[in-house]
Amino acid sequence: MSKRVRNILINTLIGVLLVVGLVLIFNEPIKNWVIQEVGQNRVEQVTKTKIAKNEKKKTTFNFKQVKSLGVNQVAHAAVHQNGLLVIGKLSIPSVGMHLPVVKGLSNDALATGGATMKSGQQMGKRNYALAGHYMLNNGTNLFSPLDNIKLGDAVYLTNLEHVYRYRVIMKKVVNPYATSLVNDVPGKKIVTLITCADGGVNRLAVRGKLVQVTKANKQTLAIFNKK
Repeated sequence: MSKRVRNILINTLIGVLLVVGLVLIFNEPIKNWVIQEVGQNRVEQVTKTKIAKNEKKKTTFNFKQVKSLGVNQVAHAAVHQNGLLVIGKLSIPSVGMHLPVVKGLSNDALATGGATMKSGQQMGKRNYALAGHYMLNNGTNLFSPLDNIKLGDAVYLTNLEHVYRYRVIMKKVVNPYATSLVNDVPGKKIVTLITCADGGVNRLAVRGKLVQVTKANKQTLAIFNKK
């Protein structure tokens, strides 16, 4: 091998290593940016007609198929975002959460917003349970802001027909096997939000009780706009 060819190979290898290094360094900021953009895009484009169609479509609720939120999962959700079954919006103004509500526990749903945890859920009825990813390096994305939620804070849901306001009555760390939190509670109209805690070892559960239902209009829907 000539000295010239060897130098070309070395320089090419150095270039590849530099590119790989930059990807490894910046993949978290890129991932966070994509998540924010996809979520905001879904929130802005959802309509009552789309929600009605998406509610009728089938999806998966198998939590065992859920993968950790890596670059591949985020990229897949971004590429296939038009196929996401968005059925509403979630807003918690006190901690800056403004996310789409997506039907099912698919990886795309969890990479985009709050994912419904069981079939047949209806806002304002029984236990409306949502799961969301926790971002270790970004406290503003997906369900990460739940760290800062407080008792008494308001949680808003809408299906663009009505706006449902819940008041937070519980916030606690539980073990990953506390699946009963997803179950309906006789006579109760509640919302349950679940994300990771302690680096994924445990779960953070936030629960609110329904306190008000109003018609969805320009004024009442303003709470779902990201400031």
